[in-house]
Amino acid sequence: MSKQIPTFFLSDEYFIDEKVNFLKFANEYKVYNDQGAQIGIIKQRISGWHKALTLLINKAMMPFKLEITDANNQLQATISRGWTFWMSKITVTDPMGVEVGIIKQKFKFFKPTFTISDPATGANIAQISGDWKAWNFTITNNTGAEMGKISKKWGGALKEVFTTADKYNVSIDPNYAENNQKVAIVATAITIDMVLKEGK
Repeated sequence: MSKQIPTFFLSDEYFIDEKVNFLKFANEYKVYNDQGAQIGIIKQRISGWHKALTLLINKAMMPFKLEITDANNQLQATISRGWTFWMSKITVTDPMGVEVGIIKQKFKFFKPTFTISDPATGANIAQISGDWKAWNFTITNNTGAEMGKISKKWGGALKEVFTTADKYNVSIDPNYAENNQKVAIVATAITIDMVLKEGK
């Protein structure tokens, strides 16, 4: 299975940088590795009718589709949600359109929790929880052990480059297995800002 996952997900460090979009209909984020090289982009796909509806309907109820592509513009994963009226269900699919993860989110006083489950078995594979206001999240595996973090604090070569509030780091334990579960977890983690904004 490790040979089949896109190389984008073989990394353990992701630096997410929001690209300013003045119209703000569709969000876009650049993804860098720990050396400062761009390895991908996250784009929100939005249709003309969707743009019109955002002016009339609460966007937290509307569908969204986020595409993760690599540096060669090759699709790596898609995160999508249908119409929703309460706690939404979000799916993660691989480049072939096969579901690799189901995300369910809950909100409680700026402390969102995302539960990621296996589409085939329904078993939980990970959970992301934390404080949205402080922008500090912990990623735990199905046994409750910590396997990663999402934060705005980091050192190293990129410390001077990433200083503003619209940038964040996703760090995954290098010992975590390279498989479709990692695809689902990383895809969820690196798009968390966009998913949270769409859920507001």
